[in-house]
Amino acid sequence: MSILSVRMKSAVLVIISFMTAAVLLIPDDACAIPAFARKYRMSCTTCHAPVPRLKEYGEQFAGNAFRLEDKEPKRFYPDTGDELLMLQRELPIAVRFDAYFLYDYHKDSNMTDFQTPFGVKLLSGGSISKNIGYYFYFYMSEKGEIAGIEDAYVHFNNMLGVDFDLMVGQFQVSDPLFKRELRLTYADYLIYKVRVGETVTNLTYDRGLMFTLGTEMGFDAVFAVVNGNGKGEAHDGYLDEDNWKNYLLRLSQSLGPVRIGAFGYACNSEVNNAGTMVGNEHWYGGADGTLDWEDKLQLNVQYVFREDENPWFEIAGGTKVETRGGFAELILAPGGEAGRHWIVLLYNYIDSQQKALDENAGTLSYSWLLRRNLRLLAEGTYSDTHETFRFTGGFVSAF
Repeated sequence: MSILSVRMKSAVLVIISFMTAAVLLIPDDACAIPAFARKYRMSCTTCHAPVPRLKEYGEQFAGNAFRLEDKEPKRFYPDTGDELLMLQRELPIAVRFDAYFLYDYHKDSNMTDFQTPFGVKLLSGGSISKNIGYYFYFYMSEKGEIAGIEDAYVHFNNMLGVDFDLMVGQFQVSDPLFKRELRLTYADYLIYKVRVGETVTNLTYDRGLMFTLGTEMGFDAVFAVVNGNGKGEAHDGYLDEDNWKNYLLRLSQSLGPVRIGAFGYACNSEVNNAGTMVGNEHWYGGADGTLDWEDKLQLNVQYVFREDENPWFEIAGGTKVETRGGFAELILAPGGEAGRHWIVLLYNYIDSQQKALDENAGTLSYSWLLRRNLRLLAEGTYSDTHETFRFTGGFVSAF
């Protein structure tokens, strides 16, 4: 028997032992629930199916600056005697705690890893006034490091008396497309994370403004303007590294169970290369669609194209790079939104002239709800590009 075969059998035994322990050792009662469920005294299933994925009702609640119209409990807001001051009696706090076991198989080696915890978040959100809300979370630990603030914004709802909102703060540029933080898989939407050359721009976190417009006809529009260099620390007192801003326009239309959308993202970056300011003009274009069927099936599809004129900031001209890719995600709920079993099929594809970015990977993920706020997960991902396989087992919890 080869050494590699022995390693694989040992890894399988560890995987089986981990999943058995996860089912047997986690307590039967998980009485703590997240902040909004505590406030309104309702189940997590009102907004999630399952945690952290949002249902349509949950999307509406978040879009309404975290308020339930005409259902706000008066006891939650003490009388301050000042009509310009609305304070919550208690600051809403919740915690998300994720833990995983990984087994990575390569053709020449393998690796096992306890990511326990993988991440611990402290979350808060609520109302500042009837039409103003806030939301943020602090990553106290992400893969062993303090990642700090990620999502953090103030939300001005229904400005001008119509469904026209403004978010000010830090958020993901991809949020109007598909929300990475709400996915059910350990595997990510890889095209959103791609950075080309030495350019820091991608479709994840950034700082700026986001305007959203909704209509009764199902047509939605989003416009965002952001710094374009992510969520890094300040340099010389500035969070933006240059004087350029990036601009996103997203349009979508819902037609019954189908939603289709398209977006464009115009970007520019500039750095000092040996005393010369050198720029990289780059842009994104893309389309996406969602199909919902009787609360038991959802199909999400995303296509993204990106073009960079000078991603390595070369002084004497640049090397143009084109990158295209996307993902397809099928979410199955055999028991419907209130069920306990969830299956996800995820396919990631990236084809770039910067070949190190290429990816062709498929994921099969299964989740079982031990409690509404405690989800067990078993997942396998195979990358044809890198000839690797990853097994992930663990849990996602919120309380």
